[in-house]
Amino acid sequence: MSDHAEIEPTSDTDRDEGLGRKLRLRRTIKRFSLQYVAERADISVGLLSQIERGLTTPSLRSLRQICTALDMPVGWLFDVPTSRQEDAVVRASARRTLDLGPKGMRKELLSPDEVAGIQMMRIEIRPGGAWGEASRNESGAKCGIVMSGTLALELDGVVHMIGPGDSFAFEATRLHRAWCEGQETVDLLWVVAPAVY
Repeated sequence: MSDHAEIEPTSDTDRDEGLGRKLRLRRTIKRFSLQYVAERADISVGLLSQIERGLTTPSLRSLRQICTALDMPVGWLFDVPTSRQEDAVVRASARRTLDLGPKGMRKELLSPDEVAGIQMMRIEIRPGGAWGEASRNESGAKCGIVMSGTLALELDGVVHMIGPGDSFAFEATRLHRAWCEGQETVDLLWVVAPAVY
């Protein structure tokens, strides 16, 4: 497109490190300016710049909007392991991961990509980490169990404190958001149906 600003090249080192750098690399490949992507994603240029430089962690909603603006699936941001996935089994060494930075969360996909009806993830939510804005999905359900730490889960405006061993389930049509409560990282087993990544 002719309205894109000139973009400086990204080094090989940048390509291999961090969520923000992956987004910047995609934007560079597409030859999109910060302004163009920010407008398409309905976020500010400043926020997009901070995300690309690793200065702030995007909410999942913002991340989806940015990926849509960059014409890429969110799944592309997951690190791809060197070992190959099997059709029904995901070996520990073959898990795809997505790290949203030191104050965000880290996700490991535990279910195989070929099964689109359900998805299991291990999520570590670091102190200060959150899902961001309340979100509502069109259909499906979500459930989980907290392995360690304390998860604050807000459902339709009501906050539930969920500790180790506690589990939960809800329809994805409910407004929901979650965050790490306290200074201990939350280790969470999270299941969604249908798969989202």
